[in-house]
This record gives sequence, C-alpha cells and structure tokens, in this order.
Amino acid sequence: MTDLVPRPAAELSTDRRDPRDDWPDEAKHLRDHLAAIYGDDDPLPTIAGAWCARQRSKHTRRAYARNLIRWEDYARTSGIHPLQAKLPLADAYSNHLTTAPTMRRVKGGRVGETAPTGPPLSDSGRAQALAAAGSFYTYAVRVQAMDVDPFASVLRPRIDPDYSPTAGLLPEETAALIETARQHDARSYALVMLLYLLGPRIDELLSLDADQIGYSRGHHTLPLRLKGGKRKDSPLPPLAYDALLAYLGDRRTGPLFVTASGKRWAEPQVWKHLRMLARRAGIPQADSIKPHALRHAFITDNLADEVPLERVQDAVGHSDPRTTQRYNRRRRQLDDHPAYGLAARLAGRLQAEGDEPTA
Repeated sequence: MTDLVPRPAAELSTDRRDPRDDWPDEAKHLRDHLAAIYGDDDPLPTIAGAWCARQRSKHTRRAYARNLIRWEDYARTSGIHPLQAKLPLADAYSNHLTTAPTMRRVKGGRVGETAPTGPPLSDSGRAQALAAAGSFYTYAVRVQAMDVDPFASVLRPRIDPDYSPTAGLLPEETAALIETARQHDARSYALVMLLYLLGPRIDELLSLDADQIGYSRGHHTLPLRLKGGKRKDSPLPPLAYDALLAYLGDRRTGPLFVTASGKRWAEPQVWKHLRMLARRAGIPQADSIKPHALRHAFITDNLADEVPLERVQDAVGHSDPRTTQRYNRRRRQLDDHPAYGLAARLAGRLQAEGDEPTA
C-alpha cells in the first residue's frame, strides 16, 4: 500500500482557502474588531474568532463576543495584552464589574450610538461576563497560546437559584397587553401572541423566516432554535396561527417579522415597541418590561393551571427543572409573602382600636 506523505509546498495550490471564511458572522466580526486594534500579525484576533466560532448558538456567540470585548478593553486600558494577563488583573476586573456602568442607547443619538450610562451588571450578568472570559482562556490554553487560565481561580458571584430578574405579569395584565397589541396592528398582535402562547426567547422568534411555518401530524409548527443550538418544532395553537396569518397575508418569504422597510425586526426595536404597547395597556412596569416577561408569563400561568412541570420545562427548552421552577417560586414569594397577612391583621387591630369610644 502506498504511504500517504505530504506534498512539497511548491506543489500545493496557491489558491488556498482561508478557514476563517467558514466562521459564523459573529466570529468574523469579533476577529475584525480585534484586528483593527492589534493588527493582523497578532494572534489574539484569530484565537478569539476561532473560540467564538466554536459556540453552538448565535445567541451564545453574540453574548461571548460582547463579554470578551468588555474584558479586552479593560486589559488594554490597563496596559496589559490579554494574552499576557495574570490572576491579579482578572481579580481586579471582577471587582471592576461591580461598579462599572453598562452601555445604553443614546436617546436622540445616531442609530446604534451608546454611552456608559446604564447600571452595573447584575450578579448573573457578572457571572456570565467572567464565564465568557474563562471560556476564552480555556480555549487559549488548549491551543497553547497561554500556559494558564487567569480566570480559573477568580471568585464568581453567588447566584440565588430562586431569583429571576424578569418582572412578572398578572394574567389580567397579559390580557390587557394582548388586547392593546390587537388594536394596534396585525404585526404587534402576532408578536405578542407568539411570545405568550409559545414561550420562546425573543431571538429564537426573530431569527425565523416566513417559509419556516411547517405542518406535522395535524399541527402547524414553527422550528424554534433553543439555547445550545437545539432545534425543536413548536406547535402553533389556532389563536397564534390565525394571528400570524393575518399579519403575513400572502407573504411566505423573507424574515418572519419585518420592519416597514422590509428588514428583519431587531431586538432593540422590539423592546421599544413592546414597552410602548405596555404603556398604552396601563401596565405599571411598562418602562422596564422585556419580551422575556411573556415567556415568564407562559411558565407561571401554565404552572398555576397545574400543567405538569416536566411538560412546561420541555416546552421552554430548560435542561434543568429547577430553572423552570425558579419562575414560579418568585411568583409565590410575592403572592404568599407573610407581609400581606401581617398587614391585614394589623389593619384589623387598628380598625378595632379606632372603633372604641374615647373617654
């Protein structure tokens, strides 16, 4: 049998493929961002891009790239190349995240213009930022670009397993939001109905195209790409399907949800639109509501109706039932809080004392 041996370099085609062309867009953008700072000869841009490209879902790639850029900026402005970072700098960065303002869109500014005017990251946000940096350095060590991960020993924030930052909605508030969306226009109504009746994450919904509406075993379906890159057909209840068809009309091409100019509806635009609807619906937390509030309502309303936990968990794609139950526990912590009973008893005593005749 003829041995396989590498051919001399002179025999290789000069029209060679650049493997970076096969990266997802998020990895390419991260690489280009870093190359503009460090140049093409520095290994950091390519290592970071390759690390980003390995992540399974678009959502994870975007989040990891955003968090690596945050860390890179901190290291660079501290006078240290990220590939030369040590544990003391990583510890200092962890402390920095507790007070550093986050980026917010500039009102009245150019499209995409942001400024560091937001509140510091939450505990879960800091944990995610540190986890992203640690993931990058695990990869850098694996490809022998570094000897040690500087984030391996950094203390992570303690996350309360029962805490969810998403503000919940009462069933009547959800109904008011849906009715307001129905009166506003067909696109708003379809969006809110899908968010509430299917419980998807907003990026899962906005990434869909109109030609992905399917049919299987008597069900109209949408193929939602869940966290971790898994894809799952989710059935469309008649209310959601009818709302979607009323919005799409005869259109079956292009993004599922589009702007007036025909472009894919972006998450920041949806957040702004949903808050406008919430204000019109008279919802108290309108200015802080997120699309995730409707996913939250999907979970809590189903559990309140005694739908089995495992069915709700499967529907929303949670790998751990404790994640699903966390939404419900927060609702119960408020609804069943002993402060209400104590206040009622106090009010009764005050009323009794007020009814007693004075001397």
